[in-house]
Amino acid sequence: MKLINRNRILYAIVIVLVIILGLFSRHYPLSPFIDAYAGDTLWALMVFFIVGFIFPTASILKIVLIALSFSFCIEFSQLYHESWIDEIRQNKFIALIIGRGFLWSDLVCYTFGITIGSLIEVGFWKKYG
Repeated sequence: MKLINRNRILYAIVIVLVIILGLFSRHYPLSPFIDAYAGDTLWALMVFFIVGFIFPTASILKIVLIALSFSFCIEFSQLYHESWIDEIRQNKFIALIIGRGFLWSDLVCYTFGITIGSLIEVGFWKKYG
């Protein structure tokens, strides 16, 4: 298996672009479907690239598994409701990171976003790796 060595500068740029797209998707409505699911899908794509940034030599499979595990843990943590955590979740910035309430559809969006990231990476490494 060929060793992957991700370019952290490129990953940082991609992470910032995905964040901008995610914020754009939250503030400028395009269609009901895109408005409902794009933000969560882009959030997971961002997580994929952040994990790749943190572990630049890890296999794509390892990045996928870490990103999925992290994303699913964040979503399942939203089932926990105590006043202190719900108060923290009221902050818009924190809510963008940890969410507010559990939705099964978010798990699908996370899986789709991380799959997109892995396909981008596989395509990139086939072409340039």
